[in-house]
Amino acid sequence: MEKDIIKGIKKNVFVLGLVSFFTDISSEMLYPIIPIFLTTVLAAPMSIVGIIEGIAESTASILKVVSGWLSDKSGKRKPYVIFGYSLSTISKPLLAFATTWHFVLAARFLDRFGKGLRSSARDALIADSTEAQYRGKAFGFHQSLDTLGAVIGPLLALLFLYLLDGKYNLIFLIAFIPALISVILLFFFVSEKKGEKKDSLKFRLSDFSREFKIFLLITLIFALGNSSNAFLILRAKNIFEISGGIPSIITSVFGSIAVIAIVVLTYVVYNITYSVSSMPAGILSDKVGRRNVMVGGFLIFSLVYLGFALANEGYQIWILFAVYGFYMAMTEGVSKAFVVDMVPPEKRGTAIGLYYTATGLLALASSIIAGFLWDYIGASAPFLFGSAAALVAAVMMLVLLPKHNTVS
Repeated sequence: MEKDIIKGIKKNVFVLGLVSFFTDISSEMLYPIIPIFLTTVLAAPMSIVGIIEGIAESTASILKVVSGWLSDKSGKRKPYVIFGYSLSTISKPLLAFATTWHFVLAARFLDRFGKGLRSSARDALIADSTEAQYRGKAFGFHQSLDTLGAVIGPLLALLFLYLLDGKYNLIFLIAFIPALISVILLFFFVSEKKGEKKDSLKFRLSDFSREFKIFLLITLIFALGNSSNAFLILRAKNIFEISGGIPSIITSVFGSIAVIAIVVLTYVVYNITYSVSSMPAGILSDKVGRRNVMVGGFLIFSLVYLGFALANEGYQIWILFAVYGFYMAMTEGVSKAFVVDMVPPEKRGTAIGLYYTATGLLALASSIIAGFLWDYIGASAPFLFGSAAALVAAVMMLVLLPKHNTVS
């Protein structure tokens, strides 16, 4: 195995981190402004936002199990990673031509189709390139760079909103540039050894351990209440509009888009916390167990969603988004390391894909449920529902899963 660039971090992991860094700059330039673009410029109702995000995320997740299994079967990871990132790159400028919400749905579908192709194979490649005792650290490192891009992306979006006087279509075109850089890095600097083709590899859930199946069940329950972050963004916008709390300097600089600016900045705070905490959370999971760290993450999620349900002042949004970053850090990279711990090496891509699919199959349902709860009950309803689902999942994980890792 190649030498470490950082202790426990090989070249492939480092470069894949950079690939995700530039991809997330591109994606997160758009993610916090797309729901605002949909509801203000294209006049789409909340239920349509839920449908678009649900279809987009469930498409990605359903594909992840297929691409993960194919990468295991073919013994090749890199082709799926390159093709997936390339499709997501192409989707960015398509948004510039959106005149109705249907265009946004098509672009989001293509973007998430690419994500579905690449994610399982990329995560399996990270696992293939890392010793078992550093898995949490490696996934945490990758997540840190990924999320650092998610800090820079919204700040660039805010800058361009100001400089371009709210011209969303130009921002969508600019977002193509960092996405293209990520594909170039991937093509030239990520390598993999020729793997063994496994024509006899079958896809059977029965081949996986009891612990892995329980983990999937728990993630399904959690995912039912974990609607798209678009709802957090729109809830923040809702609270700032009702309560005020926007600093005068923001109002004087951004004028008519001051509310959008303050919402994007709170989202940046979330990504800063997420980025800074991801690698320490991964290292902690190497030491005290993945389950314990994930339970903590679920409990934080439950409290944050309860907070979004009850919040009525702008300052509360800053606190809630900052704390929300800890939930992401304690679950996103750690969960993938946990999956890899529970399965044999030859089925890593399939298992990671199955995990993604288990959560993604409910992404459509959870976002649609959230949209209708918001429209027909009230803005707090989706967050009360998500808080309860996370609490149930945390208790189940404590009771049903072993305390220590099962490292393969």
